[in-house]
Order: sequence, then C-alpha cells, then structure tokens
Amino acid sequence: MKYGYFDNEHREYVIERPDTPAPWVNYLGSPAYGAIISNNAGGYSFAKSGANGRILRYIFNSFDQPGRYLYLRDNDSKDYWSASWQPVGKDLNNYKSTCRHGLGYTQMEASYDGIASKASYYVPLEKSYEVWALTLTNHSGRPRELTLTGYAEFTNHSNYEQDQVNLQYSLFIGRTLFQENRIMQQIHGNLDALAKEEQIDEKNVTERFFGLAGAEVSSYCGDKEHFLGTYRGYGNPQGVTSGSLGNVLSYNENSCGALSCTVTLAPEETKTIAFLLGEKYSQEASDIIAGYADPETVVKQELAELKNCWQEKLDHLKVTTPSPEFDAMINTWNAYNCFMTFLWSRAASFIYCGLRNGYGYRDTVQDIQGIIHLAPDAAAEKIRFMLSAQTSNGGGLPLVKFTHNPGHEDTPDDASYRQETGHPAYRADDALWLFPTVYKYIAETGNLGFLEEEIPYADQETDSVYCHLKRAVQFSFERLGPHQMPAGLYADWNDCLRLGAEGESTFVALQFYYALAVLQKFAAYKQDTDYLNYLDQKQKELGETIQKLCWEKDRFIRGYTQEGRKIGSASDPEASLWLNPQSWAVISGLADNAQADAVLDSVYEKLNTEYGALLMAPPYHAHAFEGALAVIYNPGVKENAGIFSQSQGWIILAEALRGHGERAFTYFMENAPAAQNDRAEIRRLEPYCYGQFTEGRDSRHFGRSHVHWLTGTASTVMVGCVEGILGLRPDLQGIKLSPAIPKNWERLEIDKDFRGKHLHIQVENPNHRESGCEKLTLNGKELDGNYIPADLLQEENEIILFL
Repeated sequence: MKYGYFDNEHREYVIERPDTPAPWVNYLGSPAYGAIISNNAGGYSFAKSGANGRILRYIFNSFDQPGRYLYLRDNDSKDYWSASWQPVGKDLNNYKSTCRHGLGYTQMEASYDGIASKASYYVPLEKSYEVWALTLTNHSGRPRELTLTGYAEFTNHSNYEQDQVNLQYSLFIGRTLFQENRIMQQIHGNLDALAKEEQIDEKNVTERFFGLAGAEVSSYCGDKEHFLGTYRGYGNPQGVTSGSLGNVLSYNENSCGALSCTVTLAPEETKTIAFLLGEKYSQEASDIIAGYADPETVVKQELAELKNCWQEKLDHLKVTTPSPEFDAMINTWNAYNCFMTFLWSRAASFIYCGLRNGYGYRDTVQDIQGIIHLAPDAAAEKIRFMLSAQTSNGGGLPLVKFTHNPGHEDTPDDASYRQETGHPAYRADDALWLFPTVYKYIAETGNLGFLEEEIPYADQETDSVYCHLKRAVQFSFERLGPHQMPAGLYADWNDCLRLGAEGESTFVALQFYYALAVLQKFAAYKQDTDYLNYLDQKQKELGETIQKLCWEKDRFIRGYTQEGRKIGSASDPEASLWLNPQSWAVISGLADNAQADAVLDSVYEKLNTEYGALLMAPPYHAHAFEGALAVIYNPGVKENAGIFSQSQGWIILAEALRGHGERAFTYFMENAPAAQNDRAEIRRLEPYCYGQFTEGRDSRHFGRSHVHWLTGTASTVMVGCVEGILGLRPDLQGIKLSPAIPKNWERLEIDKDFRGKHLHIQVENPNHRESGCEKLTLNGKELDGNYIPADLLQEENEIILFL
C-alpha cells in the first residue's frame, strides 16, 4: 500500500494520505536549534540539546501529540479544522490533505469547506528559532471570516526528565506573560532581579516566546488547561471551539503559547500570517517578530535560501541509473539522512527521546563517513572534534559530552566520568573507526597535510593526527586477549554481545587488521620506515592468528569469550553464523579470493531474506551464554536475528569489492526505504529514511522496521553504494573507478565534484557485465586500467568507462 510518492524534481516526499502507519517525520534546523515534525504536525523543538534544551513537549510512544498546531474556525458556521489533518481529524472524504517533506522544511496543504491552506514549517538558515507560516485562499465564492489559532505546548523545564517527572518542582517555576503580539514563558522568572552573571543554585531566568506576525492578536492564552478545557483534547480545545482564548495566563500551571487572530477573506483572496517560536529573551523576540511584518515576502525568501543551500550540498554527487529507487536515495534521501545523523547523532528523534546528552564515539565517527564526499570541510571539523575526544592512551571516550572540553576531560578510568555518563569502561572498537573515516577524508580531498595538524587529546597533551592514529593502534596492542587478538573490553560494535574484558572479537580483529593497513599507507607517505616495518610485521602476525583461530570452512567465527568458548561456530545450535565477520573479512582485505567468495555465499544462502541479511542466525533462545544479551529480545528482533540495517551497507560493499554487482544491488533493494514505498503498511517507517533494524524471519512481524532516521545505516549504506556499487574509490593520489552493477544496467551517469574539479562519468555496459574495465578514457585519452591520477584532472572532465 502506498501513502505517497517521491517528487525528485523538487526533492520532496509527498504524502497524499495523512493516515500513515506511523508518524512520518522530517528534521528542521541545525545544531543551534533543532525541530522534529511529523506529517500531522506532531513533534518537538529544542535549543542545542534535546535533553537540556527542550522547548516543546511531546508524548513519546503514544499518538503523535502534541505538536505545532494551526487551527481554523469559520465564525459563521462555528465549524473548525486544523491545517494538518490531525489533531482535529476531519473526515477524509471532505478534508483533503497533502504533506510535502522537503530538505529542511515541511509544507502541509489542505482543502476544507472552500478554504485552501498551506502551512510551511522551517528554521531559517543560520537562525535559532522556527517559523510556522500559514497561507489561506478563499475558494468558496463568498466572503469568509475566520479565526486562526496557533498552539505551542511549552515544557515547564528545559530538562526533559524534570519536565515529565519532577512535577513537584517543575510546575511551580514557570509563568507566562503577554507582551504586544507574543506569549512569553518564563522559567525561574522569580530570579529576574539577579544580575545577568548571577545564579542561584546554578539557575537563572530562561525565556521562550510564541509570537504572531502579519495580523493583530485578537486573543491569547498561556495556560494549557484553559486552552484545552476540562476533559477535552487537542482535537476539540475550548479555546478554538469557543472562538476566544480568554486572555488567560499561567502561574504554577502547565504553560502554553496560544494566539488567535481574525481574518476576513473575499472570494479568491489570499493572506499569509506567521507564528514564530524560540528560546529568546523578550527584546530579541520582539525584534525577530518585527522582521516578519511582511510574512509572505520573508517566508518565500527564506524557503528559497533553504532549498538553495541544500541543493548545493547534495549536488556534489548526482547519479542517473536505470533504478529510480537508487537515484532517489543516493541523490537526495540517503544523503539528507546522512546529514541529519551527522548533525544529531543519536540525540533526538521519535525513538531517541533526546536524553543522550552527548555524542557516542563510534556512532559519530562512522556517521561522518556518509557526508565526506558532499561536505568535506564539515566532515573535517567533526573529525577534529572526535580526535579531541580520544584519550591520551589512544581509546575513545564512549560518550562525548555536548560540553566537551578537550584537554580537561575525565576518562573511563575515572569514577567521575563513569558516574556522569553511565559508561563504565572503554569499548574495543571506538577508536578503530577513526581509520576508515580519516582515510576517506584524506583520499577525498587529497589533504595529506591533515596528518600534521595538532589536536589535543581529551584528557591531556596535544599531538598530530598521525600520532593520534598511532596511539589508537597502540591502545589495541596494549589490550590483547589470550589469543593475541584485540580484547573485547566492555563491548564491540554489538552492544548485545559481551565477550568479556579478555574475550576476543573477530569483528574487532578484522577492524584492527584494516586499521593497520590504513596506517601503513600513512607511514609510507611520511617515510616513517621503522614504524612501517613494525606495522607490516604486526599485521602479518595478526592475519595469521585470525586465519588460524577464526576461519571455519565457509565462515569466520564471531570470536571467543573470556572463558575461551568459541562463538559463531557452524556446530553451535544457535547463532552459528554472524554477518559482520564475513563482510569485514572482505572489506579488511584479510580473506583470500576463495574465502571471500565462500563467506559471501554463506551469507547469501543462510542469512539473506527479502528484507536484507540477518545479523546472525538462528536466534538465541535456549543456548545463549551469559554475555549473549541479545537473548533478551524476541526472536527476529534487533540483535537477536533481526535485520540490522547498518550491516547491510557492509555486505553491499563487500559484494561490490568482489565485483558481484547483482548481489550488491540485491542487498541494496531489499533494505532501501524507497524500494518499499508500496509496502508501507508492512515496513511502517518512512519510505525515505533508514531505520535501525527490520524484524527478521523469526518474528511474526517479518519486514516491519523500527528506530527511524538516527542510525548508522545512513552513512554505511551511502559508503556501500558510492564506493561499492558506483565504484568511486579515491585514494591518496587519485581515484579508482570500479562499479559493481546489475548486468541489465546498460549505462549510468555520475556527476561528482572531486578535489575542486568536476567529473562527468559515463559507464557503458553493452556486454551486460557486473564489473570490470575494458577501457577508460579521460577527456578523450585512453588510460591504462581504471585508475585516474589526480594530477591528470582538469577543471571539467569527461570520463567514459566501458565495463
């Protein structure tokens, strides 16, 4: 069943049926101000931190309320409705609704009783407040008098938990005021006599505003209970049904911002007003609202700026292939998803409630990879930040606080860090993610000078990027298990697999093998000969160890527990085959050709499903060891034989590295949101963003997906598609073109910006091959093989690759 379609020309997903299986959402804003909005206007806002900067309230795991509500009331008939289908929920036979989720904005168009409305929600570029613009047109053929009401439900405290739980405190620190054309909410307003630099118990006055521009306020309300009325809800609030908000303010009640205005529209007349919301003190709020005296003009200009900004970002890579699903994801939605994950990590969605007050190390370093080819400067800044969160012993801080202060942070070796963050120890894989990320950045940009940049460690000292990487390697060398593979520490990538502090993960060992290969490249460039020889020897020893202890006929095992128990052996009654060691055996370069093909065949035959490859199988139930925490989940769910979406990117890349274009694309299509647009009632999640996992074949809800937007899947699948299927593989000196595509793709085109040059690449496949290179021409000149040295590139380049 379809609920909408992709409008690729405008880079929008258009929802034609508002009764979607779950709230389908979009992100507005930047790190300074974030907002999440559903197709029915549900959602919340926050300044900087979803945990400590919450502005709007939202009830999670419920019914997508409250939200950014715009109500319309006909003052003659007393009938009323909302600019989004919900919360009023008019009969869809009479109420027509379309929601357009775009890049940084959402627009909802509705038609009811002769009135057409368009609500545009966005955060202006470089601003830290949001705009709800409402445009009305009277198509009824008669004059209409309407009362328009905007409603925002404030939190009583900026901290989400304090607002929701600590009511004996949070209810009694807030009040609302009405000033000119706005509701002002004050938190700890009784501290207004203090000087700005003074605090009481680390608290001072916080102010939020909800204002109206483009019309005069006819009535207002700052008290949620008075707006809704006793035993009423958001669908029939008395402030709307009565036609007046009563001019009531809050004092020790749940606060809100509600503003009404009355407009008269002649037949075919159009009018635009704007509601504005943010966390600002009164004077700044007044100045912001004054800037929207002509809301129609300002809104049009700001939306154009937003669209142009996103267009420029995403146009650094454009593809045209025979697959509309692939094109929609790579050109727009996977890329946009990567940026949202890059910006918000796992901080705030409708599943992540905003309580993680910091960045997960492994999550964030992986997320950077998805935007390197689109925004390398932004990627470099985040890499620097994450390097500054690496401790001087080479490990990564499991959680990097939003208040991170490089050179002065506690570490997991300190009780204070463990108490504040809840992370008791280092993880084995955190710092190892730096290697593919730093390498991809340097390869994409050619900025080898980045290796010399001086960056502080989290706790003490400053070092070059190159030395940061050397310390990351040393961190693993100093923490080897009894078989001389990296010790499991607190956990590897799979938080539900605890092998023990002295256990050993094959996955991490393969990551480490790959990390040594990356560092070898950098050591060779720096002519660090002694260290290069050391790395060569250590990598050889590690590879031999992995081959000896972890290879089993058609698979690599998952690892060893601290007690020496083998995990992921073919003889295990449960969890006998694991996905990630197989893909990473290929990605790392450890597996020889025969092993690589054998493990990929095993995955395809034993783990693949119509929705992607299972993380492992069979699921744990009766034979789980103590550290197999996945057993707490139902079979087929999450880590317990679910289809973990992030791992699909790695299997796509692994198949592509072997030249298996058919399988690589099959894995893409099985898990791609756009490819499931006509199965929305099964998938449930938005058909334009990735979810963390899909329920596997052992679940009664096989194919249902969960945990939208903020998942490492976005970057992993982007890398798998760009480097794997498209075969765009930069290195330190140039770029290799090695597509792995379905045989029936006769041609594809790629436009890519690379090191300040533009590449227009045509891939011709008249012989219906999956991979290979029969001929490559650059600007009309044939080159040897499929590699283009960077120094041969001109400002504009025409490249033709024949498979």
